[in-house]
Amino acid sequence: MKTETTGRTMTNRSMLLAAAVLLILVAAMSGCAWWDSIWGKEPRVRPTPEGLYQRGFEHYKKGDFKKAIEVFTRVRDEYPLHPVALMAELGIADSYFENEQYVDAEVAYGSFVELHPANPNVPYAMYQLGMCHYHQMQTIDRDQTEAQKARKEFERLIARFPQSKFAIMAEKNLREVKQRLAEHEFYVGEFYYRTKKYEAALKRFETIQREYANLGLDYKTNRFIEETKLRIREDAERKAKEAKKAEEARKAREAKEAQKSQKNNPPSQPGK
Repeated sequence: MKTETTGRTMTNRSMLLAAAVLLILVAAMSGCAWWDSIWGKEPRVRPTPEGLYQRGFEHYKKGDFKKAIEVFTRVRDEYPLHPVALMAELGIADSYFENEQYVDAEVAYGSFVELHPANPNVPYAMYQLGMCHYHQMQTIDRDQTEAQKARKEFERLIARFPQSKFAIMAEKNLREVKQRLAEHEFYVGEFYYRTKKYEAALKRFETIQREYANLGLDYKTNRFIEETKLRIREDAERKAKEAKKAEEARKAREAKEAQKSQKNNPPSQPGK
């Protein structure tokens, strides 16, 4: 009886072992999706490029720009030939821009314009390039490199896509940029004027007159040009008088020295 029970137990164990082996084989053949289904999990499905882009866009709308950049970068790198990859490139640039990482945004927008010159979103990317520099402009008493770059980008957009709505937007900002540059020139020119460096001051004022007309600085710029030219003439006249006076003093000194020399060294008498 005992032997019969033991045999039955061994048979059951063998059957359980065989079932376990079969279960493992089936799991291996069907992959992780089958295993996940046992534990009530959804099978792992690789997201579509559209779905992945939408995920990045949701992060962008929530203001989680770091996460948005990560997801958009995945779209661009994993699906480089898919049309949505182009939108992901702009998504990366926009995320940097909204996060005020203007240097990184500038690189991303510039890359888009360079790599996709015929894309209909190029005017937008060019406008955003200008805005990257626009948001980094300094006050009029500081370096104006960013303002100069913003001017260049806006003018390039207007020249290339004059009918674009972004060109119209750029024209408005371009006027503000030029006004900032004009005020900087006036600030520097006025400093030179106060320190009596009139030639340098005149150069700055004439730059405003030539390049930044009709921006609200015409009247005082023209007045300073007249005053500066007057000071230059007065300086020239003063220097001329000083030079003339110095020349007269030199001649008088030489004449005096000549007289003194003749007195100390009279000419010898003939025959002596």
